[in-house]
Amino acid sequence: MIRRAFSADALALAELAARTFTQAFGADNRPEDLAAHLDEAYGESKQRQEIDDPDFVTLLAVDGERLTGFAQLRRQEAPSGVTLADCAELYRFYLDREVHGTGVAQRLMAEVKVAASAMGCRNLWLGVWERNPRAIAFYAKCGFADRGSKVFVVGTDAQTDRVMVTVV
Repeated sequence: MIRRAFSADALALAELAARTFTQAFGADNRPEDLAAHLDEAYGESKQRQEIDDPDFVTLLAVDGERLTGFAQLRRQEAPSGVTLADCAELYRFYLDREVHGTGVAQRLMAEVKVAASAMGCRNLWLGVWERNPRAIAFYAKCGFADRGSKVFVVGTDAQTDRVMVTVV
């Protein structure tokens, strides 16, 4: 099931977010940079703040009582050089490894596009690490096209994200 997050989900979301980010990028980042990023981006209070922010939409993939994935959208202009009107950023999109290949990602992405449209957005953009070919292929399969790059910082490490866009 895919549903909107509530404030009460903040702790479980923070735990899922830290776990899935670590699953995806832990082996490729220095431990101190990973720890700094997790502390800054995925604490319980940070997740509660984002869930409660009217310019954010947090969607959860839920299996019974257990969170298995999440997506976060926010009203955010695309990086310089990418001209889009009425856009939202797919800020985060992560699944627990155990549900990879089960169709959860496609269902979550479909709900992301519905939520972006409900926000009044016609375009959706995201940043994906250039060294994550699996995610890049998934986003391309979902209709996203590469339109440039931007910097994403993990701790003290400046990394390059590909910027991908799609029409909602």
